[in-house]
Formats: sequence, structure tokens, C-alpha cells
Amino acid sequence: MQHPDPLESLNPQQREAATHGTGDTAGDTRPLLVIAGAGSGKTNTLAHRVAHLIRHGADPQRMMLLTFSRRAAQEMERRVGQVLQQALGLAGAQALPSLPWSGTFHGIGARLLREYAQRIGLEESFTIHDRGDAEDLIGLVRHEIGLAEQKKRFPLKGTCLGIYSRVMNTREPLALVLQSLYPWCSQWEEELKKLFGAYVEAKQQQNVLDYDDLLAFWADLMAEPQLAAEVGARFDHVLVDEYQDTNRLQEEILLAMKPTGQGVTVVGDDAQSIYSFRGATVRNILDFPHRFAQPARVVTLERNYRSTQPILDASNAVIAAARERHAKNLFTDRASSQRPQLVLVPDEAQQARWVAGEVLRQREAGAQLKSQAVLFRASHHSAALELELARRNVPFVKFGGLKFLEAAHVKDLLAVLRFAHNPRGRMAGFRVAQMVPGVGAATATRLLDAMAEAGDPHAALQAFEPPAAAREDWAAFAALYARLGEPGLAWPADMELAQAWYLPRLERLYDDAQVRRLDIEQLARLATGYASRERFLTELTLDPPEATSDQSGPPLRDEDYLILSTIHSAKGQEWKAVHVLNVVDGCIPSDMATGTAEELEEERRLLYVAMTRAKEHLHLLVPQRFYVTQQAGGGDRHVYAGRTRFIGEAMLARFEQLAWPQAEARPDAAARPQAPVIQVRARARAAWK
Repeated sequence: MQHPDPLESLNPQQREAATHGTGDTAGDTRPLLVIAGAGSGKTNTLAHRVAHLIRHGADPQRMMLLTFSRRAAQEMERRVGQVLQQALGLAGAQALPSLPWSGTFHGIGARLLREYAQRIGLEESFTIHDRGDAEDLIGLVRHEIGLAEQKKRFPLKGTCLGIYSRVMNTREPLALVLQSLYPWCSQWEEELKKLFGAYVEAKQQQNVLDYDDLLAFWADLMAEPQLAAEVGARFDHVLVDEYQDTNRLQEEILLAMKPTGQGVTVVGDDAQSIYSFRGATVRNILDFPHRFAQPARVVTLERNYRSTQPILDASNAVIAAARERHAKNLFTDRASSQRPQLVLVPDEAQQARWVAGEVLRQREAGAQLKSQAVLFRASHHSAALELELARRNVPFVKFGGLKFLEAAHVKDLLAVLRFAHNPRGRMAGFRVAQMVPGVGAATATRLLDAMAEAGDPHAALQAFEPPAAAREDWAAFAALYARLGEPGLAWPADMELAQAWYLPRLERLYDDAQVRRLDIEQLARLATGYASRERFLTELTLDPPEATSDQSGPPLRDEDYLILSTIHSAKGQEWKAVHVLNVVDGCIPSDMATGTAEELEEERRLLYVAMTRAKEHLHLLVPQRFYVTQQAGGGDRHVYAGRTRFIGEAMLARFEQLAWPQAEARPDAAARPQAPVIQVRARARAAWK
């Protein structure tokens, strides 16, 4: 029995997007672009589209759903399941169709590469380096070919990997990347080419891939017409979420898989394209309608379910000034008499006091701390506020702590498993060997050389003669390695063995071993959720937990806490009240992002993203002066700032303007809203982001 229309909850534009190519529009084979404005129900619409296609005969096994995090893919599957349950009248225990090809670009790429490995010259047992391992390997290669011994400073390993990654993801020539983003490295162009060639060769010898390889090899796979047709024919529908965040490589893959555009759906918002520093380009979503022989159908979602109309009016005004965009005008049924506020404060110290006071005022009025957020363009902008919150005993969580996979002890244990899985992986082997007491860098190198030259690397390790001081501990390690190499070993027994061997070494290697043990236990718990060692190592590398147990997360003794976040980290989130710090030229836009028109446009979009996170209350803080240290020709001094150029005089009617009563601003400061860009912090352009 059919239940009530599952699309009943959708507005007309959402319904258009969900039903494209079915029912009355069954003959419409055009690709679909859904421009989903902030808070317009994008995820709900995409979930309904997937469910609607399945209800109309689409095979979920032949659907590819690409997202930017595994959590987003899981949430999408959950919502699709809810819609199908409602539509088909299934009881909770009844099986729902699964979406086996739902995941991140990198995760899906890794799966396809393992399937097609032999046909493109890869070994199926390849392991994947996270960014830290990739930096270490490029640093090792940099040293081996003599670039670390240059008379003039040669770029460090992190910079080298950043340049390499940028070239790979944007498909831009090395010379152009150096000229536009790393001008001080331009003199090293030929040396960098040599380094990158040696880095690629080292990866091939060690049977490892880095993040960029997962997309680059997938694109290379799709560059072979026969293989591209074969992969494309496996999927009737390819749906991409957050399309504004894709890079050139991801666009290449999509176009090669579905050159006619039939069955393609992309969803996103050009006004929220803010990740160019990762290689993303807003051009992908702006140009999408005309990338195929038959122009795409464009459906725009403008009804907002998050913010009040005055907040939307101000946000619409900011983004309307963009040079190029998909036109839309967000609206809502949520009327309010309260306009967003432009709050003029004397300086950063007073800004911190005002925000802390307002946060507590709203808490007293019944708003939980967790329903409020303070957003900022750069992480250091919140320094004064953090001190003020600590002084007032206001608990807070700041997004951007030490990443889980960057913690040394987590990397140690994963290296044990990686080395067992891929004995030619030198970075993992080098790390693991030196965990054995008495084994140093020279011995570890001798071991890895012996394994690389041997036909059977496992046998080479068992036959290796360690220094006399290491023999007893080495025997235990060799026994572990032999056990981990047994074909019949069932996961997660591998993790249990590795953990049992590593924990005594944890006590020896780290003073705070008890705290670090919590992360090892968490890693072991995570392992039980994966089908195999290979899936665990791959998926954990591609979509790691956010942070270590001892350096981030909610304060242990407080169930309520304020959110502090960079604007980049806040994308996709929403709060009842949002306070945006330093809405002045030099901060938004950043004084290091005004070199080109494209950079300025992205800074405008950043402000728009920050403003559209607010549901009911929005405060934009405008400090009138900053205390700048160590500036040339004058030392420490105050400099005066002007309101961001993105809020012009004509827009001021959209805001309520407040001057904090205790303000001690210069009399002429308010009359100088468009002051010249100032250098708020003395830092090199190369350190931007």
C-alpha cells in the first residue's frame, strides 16, 4: 500500500529538483544543477532526489553519490532510508536499499583504483600516506637528492608538498603556481621539478599513494577511453554534493565518466565557494550549465529555513555585489523586527569584553551557550576573546585542535599496521623499526634497504641481524611481524596484536602515556567497525576523527560551552546567535587576500557564509583601531581600521548600528568607513591559510 506523498514536505523548487527526469519530465535527460542557497534544505532535497529515483526504478547499486566527508555520506544514506521507509511503508526492522557507492571523492577513488589496479600499473596492496607521511617522504627525497644543502634557503618539506598538491589539483603549470602563490620559490622551479619527479618515483617504489594520487590516478584511469566508458557504464546516476568545493581534477573525472551529462546531478552554492586554498574553484559551478552538449537544467532553491528575513536581507545585499554569480534572492517566512547589528567598538580588547558580555546576556535570557558561536577570519583573531572568556569562567570549544592522525602515538600504531600491510612502505617501516630499543636511523635504513632488494621482504626482515643491544626486543618485533603477515589472520586480531606490542613502548616513549593510551583505546574501538585491515587503513586516512582525546572536544566538566570557530570551519553549521569578529578591511577581507579580483570575491563570500550561519541574532563587530607590534618605522603603535568594504554605505539601512557606550573612538573614525587596507599582523603572504 502506498503511503502519503513522500514529497509533500518539499516546496515547489525542491520538488522540481527531486523529480527531474521522472514522471512528467521522464524525457528530460539534461544534467541537473541545483543552486541551493544557504539554509534552503539542500541535504533534504538531495536525499529526496535519491529516494525518488530509487522509487522510480533506479538501481541503488548503480548510483554514485559523492560527498566531501564520510559523515556527510552516512547522513545522506540515513535520510534516504527515512524517505524510503515512509514512502514504501517499511517497518523499522525491514532491510532498506543500500548505497554501496556513496562516499567521498577520495574514498570512492581508492576503491576504484584497487579494482582497476592491475590495468593501470598499480599493486592492489598499495597503502595511502596521510599529509604528515607525505611531507616526511618528500622531505626525505629532498635530502637524498641534495636540495637540503643549497647555499640559499630551499623550500621546506611542507612548502614543497603544498606546491606539488596545488599543481596536481588545479592542473595549473608549476611556473604559474609559483608565480601566483609562492613567488619567493620561483627561482627553484627546475629543482622543484627534479624533486617532484624523484618523489613520484619514491612513491612508486614503495607502493604508496598520497591524497592527490587518489584523484590523479582516477583521472588518469578516466583518460583511457575504454576504461572511462567501462566505469561510466557501471553507474546510471552520479550525484555530487557541495559542487562549489570541487577542483579541476574532480571536474575532469565527472566529465569523463558522464560526457553527455545524462544522469548527472550536482548540488551546491557558488556564494559559498570559500576553499580556493585547497585547490577548489568556483568556476566549476559557474560554468557547469554549459559543460555538456545539452545545457544543464538549473533549479534554484531560494526559500531559507534557517534565518530571519532581516538577516537574509543583509546577506543578500552583501552577495548581490559579487562580480559573477548564479542569481538568487533568499527569502523566508520567519519575520522579525530585529535587524542584524553593526557594533562599533574602540579596539580588540573592548570587542572581547562586548562579545563576552553579550554571550552571557543571551545565556541569562535562556539561550544555551552551545546555541551561540563566535566566528573569525583567522584563528589568531580570537586570542583576546579567549583570555576574556577564561577570566569570566565561560567554557568554550575552539575548532581547530591537534588532528587525531597528527598525534605521534596514533601515527606509531598505524605505522605498525601499514608496514605489515605494505612491507615496501619506507616511511612506516622507518618509524616502526626505531620503536625497538637499540635501533636507530642507520639500522632502520639498513633494514629497509635489505627488504627493498629482497624478493621476499618478509623473509628479509626475519633474517635481519640487529645490533646486539636490540636483539631481545627485535625478536619480539620479528615475531609480531610474522604473525601480522599470516594469511588466515582475521581482522581486527591484527589491531589487538599490534596494540599489545605497542603499549609497553608507549610507556617508554612518552611521559604522558596514560593520556595517550586513551587515543590508542579509541583507535582499537574504531577498528571493530571495519571489515578488513585494508579498509581500516584506507578509510581512517581519508576521513580521520577530528582530534585527539586530550586536546579538543567539549570541556569535561561543563555540559554547555560556547563555540569559537574560523569561518571556514563553520560552513554548514548554524546557531541561534552569531558574533563575527573584526569585520574591517585588513581582516575581512584579509590584508593577504587582496592581490587579485578572484581573491577579493572569495573574501566577500566568506563574509556571506559567516552571516548566513545566524538564525535569529547576528552581530558584526567593527573595532576602530588595532594595536600592531613590531611594524617598521615606528615600532608598536595603534592603527585605525575601517568597516569592511563589503558593507557599503547603501547597505547600512539593512543594519542597526551600535556604538558601545564606553567607546573611546577617535572623533573622525566613524567618518572613515573605507580606510586603506592595513597590515593587522606582520606575517608573510606565504603563511596565508
